[in-house]
Amino acid sequence: MMLAAGTAGVARADIYSFVDAAGVTHFSNVPVDGRYRLLLATPLGERAARPEDRVGRSAIFEPLIQRAARSQAVRPELVRAVIVVESAFNPRAVSPRGALGLMQLRPATARRYGVSDAFDPEQNITAGVRYLRDLLARYGNNLELTLAAYNAGEDAVERYGHQIPPFSETRHYVPTVLRIYRSLLARQRAG
Repeated sequence: MMLAAGTAGVARADIYSFVDAAGVTHFSNVPVDGRYRLLLATPLGERAARPEDRVGRSAIFEPLIQRAARSQAVRPELVRAVIVVESAFNPRAVSPRGALGLMQLRPATARRYGVSDAFDPEQNITAGVRYLRDLLARYGNNLELTLAAYNAGEDAVERYGHQIPPFSETRHYVPTVLRIYRSLLARQRAG
């Protein structure tokens, strides 16, 4: 028992990635191919199943992410980062507040973007990326405010004077998504 407690602080769940010749990004926590490079060095604490630890699930959704991102002129790395934090690539995810699917669309947001089945990955990603594009436009491409509005709602960002609302969840969410996004961007640029 003492050994487990003593080693919990040093356990890691690193995430590796590479981009293949077709432009598809592959993720793994076990770099079995020489092309993998460290993307995220993730120390594990008491919660071993953090969203970053599940980024490897993204490969099956990659064509949907690429298509939606391209159609809305949004970086696919941003879409992946949002999905990692929102649902850990679980298309059946449901939040305590009723947000649904990969990009955790709230029912009103899903309706606003014409989603009939929020658990359908294509509908969910397409709508989520359109929403991100609209938020980016609304907040002058300010990623922090865009992500704050995605998490807490546009009304909250407005109510707090176009600042990140002082909600604990939002103040954790924004830097977490940005950290993953920047890591994905760096990996993409390194080739």
